[in-house]
This record gives sequence, structure tokens and C-alpha cells, in this order.
Amino acid sequence: MGLFRQFAQFWALTKPNVVALIVFTAVVGMFLAVPGLPPWREAVIGCIGIWLASASAAAINHLLDARIDAVMARTAHRPLPTGQLTPRQVLYFALGIGALSMVLLVAFVNVLTAVLTFCALIGYAVIYTKYLKRATPQNIVLGGAAGAAPPVLGWAAVTGEVHPYALLLFLIIFIWTPPHFWALAIFRRDDYARAAVPMLPITHGVEYTRWHVLFYTVLLFIVTLLPWLTGMSGVIYLGGAVVLGAGFLYYAVRLMNPPNEWFAMETFRYSIIYLMALFAFLLVDHYLAEPLPMQAPPPVFEFEKVP
Repeated sequence: MGLFRQFAQFWALTKPNVVALIVFTAVVGMFLAVPGLPPWREAVIGCIGIWLASASAAAINHLLDARIDAVMARTAHRPLPTGQLTPRQVLYFALGIGALSMVLLVAFVNVLTAVLTFCALIGYAVIYTKYLKRATPQNIVLGGAAGAAPPVLGWAAVTGEVHPYALLLFLIIFIWTPPHFWALAIFRRDDYARAAVPMLPITHGVEYTRWHVLFYTVLLFIVTLLPWLTGMSGVIYLGGAVVLGAGFLYYAVRLMNPPNEWFAMETFRYSIIYLMALFAFLLVDHYLAEPLPMQAPPPVFEFEKVP
């Protein structure tokens, strides 16, 4: 029973719900990158490598945020604040699975994917967690690039290149991240105030943050039309993007004058469903709908794949 509890603590370090969404968007990137099915070796090992790197970044986040986590109700139960794991255990665990992810990606996928994955890991675990999170109320905007990388990683894993369409997927998640996280920050603003983290609702007020959620949601609605406008996706995706975007706009507008405090959390939860469903529509459309007859742009970066 003790061994099972310890495994559960290490599993909690990986933030499995967050990492599952990361890997899902990476998988969609893999399938969108090719007309048929992606090569199984690159797809499977690429998923494992991206998962391990994301889990490593999450564990480093636990380590660097231990002081903050201890004073926030949302995170006080985590393994480090409760003393169920030591900082040394967390560090060795994070470095071990991070190194394993790099070995797998270099040896069995391609160097480009390994380099991009490493950059995303450092971007989230060090640059965002250690510096940006504590430095500016625009932390989640600037740090959102690391969280938006998975579709690019998935695309690169099966093609060995960074394509403009992959960057379009990156842009969608990049614009989605601020309204997604600021809705949570509104609900948890007392927690962030106790931890002295300069989240936007703390530094500029809740009403100011609500306006930002609305502005970014409008921008997100426009950006999600780009896959159809550029010929990347067809009408199935377009219909899903419009319906899902209308739902997100409803929440953003309603958040301006919410019926209760809990509505910010409802907005946050819808944003997760929104992103999963949006990428699911991309995947379904890729195999069932005919995209616009436009010539795809050339790749931005291209590496030779590992034979």
C-alpha cells in the first residue's frame, strides 16, 4: 500500500490532466501533418517523448512553486507542500524522465522534435515558472508559447519539419491560453494574492481582467477561422469552430456581469472542453471533409528524419 501511495504522489507531480490535453493536441498535430495515417514509430515514440517532457516540466513546476503551492488552497495538497515527497526526490524524478524523453526523441524520432520539445520544457519549467510568473501580470501571455507548442511538436515528429499549418495550430492555443487561465485567476484571486503572484486580477482588478478575457475570446474566434480560410480545413471544422466559438463568447460576455462567483470557474471549465472539441473537429474534418483547393505553403524548418 505504501508503494502505491508513493507512485500516486509521483504521478500527481506530472499533472496528468494537463499533460493529457497537451498530448492530445500533439497527437492531432501528427494526424493533420499527413494525408493518411502517421508513421507508427514516430507517432508512438513521439507521444511518449512529448508526454515524458511535459511530465518533467510539470514536476519542475512543482519544485519551483513549492512555496507558493503551500499557501494556496488549490495546491496545498500537492506532494511537496504536504511533505509526502522531498525536493531531492522531485528533482531526480524530473531530470530522469526529462533526459529519457530527449533520448527517445533523438534516437527514434528526429533531432528537430527533440530540440523543440526541450525548448518548450525550459520555456515552461524555468522561464515561465521561475521568472515570468513572478515578474509581470502578463505572465500567462508571455509564457503561453510553451503550452502552445505541442501541435508543432507532433507535426515535427512525423514529418521532420515545422510547417506554417503547424504554426497556425500553435497560434490557436497561444490565443486560447489567456482567457482560459484568467478565468481561473479571477476565481482563485485570493489564493494568488496570498502567494504574492502578480496575476492580472490582483494587479489590475477583476473588471479589467474580464475585459481582457472578452477581447482575447473575440480574437480567438477570429483566429480559429484561419484553418478554413487558408485551406487547411473544410466545412466540418468551420461549423464546429463557429459553434464552439459562439459558446466561448457567451461565457466571456456573461462573465462581464456574472450571476455568481462560480461562473468564472464554469468559464474556465468550458475553455478546456472548447479546446478539446476544437481539435477534435480539426481531426474529423481532416479525414471527412474536402479542404479548399489551395496550395499548402512550404515548411518553415525542415530536418532530415532519423532512418
